[in-house]
Amino acid sequence: MLSARKKLAAKVMKCSPKKVRFDPARLDEIQEAITKFDIRQLIKDKAITKKHSDSTSRGRARKRLSQKRKGRQAGQGRKKGKKTARLTKKRKWINKVRIMRSFLKELRDKEIINKKDYGILYKKVKGGFFRSKRHIKLYIAENNLAKK
Repeated sequence: MLSARKKLAAKVMKCSPKKVRFDPARLDEIQEAITKFDIRQLIKDKAITKKHSDSTSRGRARKRLSQKRKGRQAGQGRKKGKKTARLTKKRKWINKVRIMRSFLKELRDKEIINKKDYGILYKKVKGGFFRSKRHIKLYIAENNLAKK
């Protein structure tokens, strides 16, 4: 008759009946329990307990995951596939061009370069003339485009 109590306790504790453990000294109390409320009381009084699972601990896995979220453990040995598999050529281009265009706008707004030079440099960025923001700085310095 205890198997029915075991099933009821399993339902209350949200586990398998295999995981439910009865205190051998209080079996008569457990036998009298009929409702879920009774079972809950016995769980509270520690007459009915849940066996711990013997599965592999996820502690290490959680630690690794938190490190990965911080950007760790992503070195050269972890990478698979081509460079373009992680960041497509187009996305790389978009990022690069956005940085350069925002830099040119900054220079124009601060009146370091005039509007005409801004237009020329903007077109050069579009055409892929510049490699990076640093390259633009170098070009401006070499061609004396900066006012200040």
